[in-house]
Amino acid sequence: MGDLSKEIQSKFSSERAKALINILYTASWISGHQNDFFRPYGISPQQYNILRILRGAGGPMPTQTVKERMIDRAPNATRLMDKLCAKDLMIRIPCASDRRVVHVEITKAGLALLEEIGSDPNNHLLQNLTVQEAKQLSGLLDKIR
Repeated sequence: MGDLSKEIQSKFSSERAKALINILYTASWISGHQNDFFRPYGISPQQYNILRILRGAGGPMPTQTVKERMIDRAPNATRLMDKLCAKDLMIRIPCASDRRVVHVEITKAGLALLEEIGSDPNNHLLQNLTVQEAKQLSGLLDKIR
């Protein structure tokens, strides 16, 4: 089991300060692992999130709705979607009733990529936790927010 104080060679003013730094440090660690995992598939974790949102929608949805549902609400969501379109993993569909609105939909290639990646590609990141510990961690994170 790792000890944050040893890993970053630092002392903390309080347990709350240590917990906050630990959350940030762990988030960065997870992000790095996700980037490494998705690189061979030619997408980023944020693009994977977009594809999953579109698959769950079951049909075209407004780009604004996709942005609202994203885990990491990056300001570059439009650019991420541009890249997915360029890879033929999703398409844009103009809205017939409002030309300011654009709908997006996952393509067959996008669905195939999600199938290739699998249902829970990051599950291994929490393999050191029991189901009960994962539930407790999730509850504590919810409590923080």
